[in-house]
Amino acid sequence: MEACRPAVTEPAFRDLRQLLRLVLFMALGAGGGWLFRWIGSPLPWMIGPLVVTAILCMSGFLPVRVPDRIRPFGQVIVASQIGLTFSPETAGMLWALAPLMLATALMTLVCIIGVSMAFARWNGMTYAQSFLSSVPTSPVEAAAMTIARGVDPMPVIFSQTLRLSAVVLVLPFAMFALEGWPASRAVPYADQPFDPLNIALLAVIGYGAMVLFRKLRVPNPNFLGPLAVLAGLAASGNGLAPYPGAVLSAAQVVLGCWLGSTFRREMMARAGRLALTAGVTIVVLLGLCSALAAAIAHAAGMDWQILVLGAAPGGVTEMALTAKFLHQNATIVTAFHLTRIFIFMPNIPWIVALIARLDRPPPGKGDLT
Repeated sequence: MEACRPAVTEPAFRDLRQLLRLVLFMALGAGGGWLFRWIGSPLPWMIGPLVVTAILCMSGFLPVRVPDRIRPFGQVIVASQIGLTFSPETAGMLWALAPLMLATALMTLVCIIGVSMAFARWNGMTYAQSFLSSVPTSPVEAAAMTIARGVDPMPVIFSQTLRLSAVVLVLPFAMFALEGWPASRAVPYADQPFDPLNIALLAVIGYGAMVLFRKLRVPNPNFLGPLAVLAGLAASGNGLAPYPGAVLSAAQVVLGCWLGSTFRREMMARAGRLALTAGVTIVVLLGLCSALAAAIAHAAGMDWQILVLGAAPGGVTEMALTAKFLHQNATIVTAFHLTRIFIFMPNIPWIVALIARLDRPPPGKGDLT
């Protein structure tokens, strides 16, 4: 009987230990959010956890992989919050801005193609790999398309992770530096009352919409599902009260910890020059998109911050949060990103196929060396 016990208890003990490590990991990430909030950082509850957990993972002190099934918690809450800001007036404004959103999306696509092809050989990648490393999409989707081309996906996963993190880290601080550090450090929706019934109803609608959009195979269902359903409710005059600030902050901690947990010491060690070249590529792409977006904003007589956030090659979740924290119209920023998503997502495969015709595999064939 004694000999049989380890086979039964050890997996349970291991699962418990992993759970405790995850709890500690996210608690330390939340502590990073508090620290960055204290120093007045932009987007503190995402940037703080991202920085702290990335350090924990890359140092080997507490390497934890945040399960992908936890990430939708953050995405659904943020998407629901943005969806609730839609109104009939907002819908009319977005319709008037449609040509500008289309032009900005196409401008971003041209920048991505140009920069990715210019840096492809320096990165040690094929043109197709370099494009998939730079285009705003999830690392998982980019990796799947890379594998379909019969090419090593690891450089693409690494570069996509770096892209998401770099845009979150660089853009808010750069905008603060240009416009001045705001005197107010208030977290959005901090004064929203805590109503358990409203929170539960928002959660049910948001997660139900996510599941529906997954079954319909809509791209980015974790974000687009809750956004579409709750935006529809808000635009029809039946919107609910938004989540309180504490819930929105918790969602950002989840997203920040998930991003931070994707960094690994062994990946950084294998990456070699790719870490540097990918970083430079991302900064150049971000600077080019931002400069052209600011020029378009000046020509259109719009606030440059809205167009820079709308054209940024980052995730819609992160840019919507950044807009909210910077007291910009997150609804318009989200609409710019959604326009880009619906233009990019159906067309990425044929763009990759077209770019691949120009490829001559470099000596390293895109390996992490």
